[in-house]
Amino acid sequence: MESGNIIYRIWRLYADGFRQMTIGRTLWGLVIIKLIIIFAILKWFFFPNFIKENAPRGQEAEFVAGEVLK
Repeated sequence: MESGNIIYRIWRLYADGFRQMTIGRTLWGLVIIKLIIIFAILKWFFFPNFIKENAPRGQEAEFVAGEVLK
């Protein structure tokens, strides 16, 4: 068998499966919305850019090295 043929068959399997989904699409939509909330919004609120706030401009690498070695 040719490897291109296998890749095409795998692609068709998933494409047909997603095309025929009804409830699954809604669930995938919820998963994507939750990931956006987790990685975008929560990161913005709970994980500020500590290095940008505390290191002088252009001296970020030295600041990180100093903090790691403490």
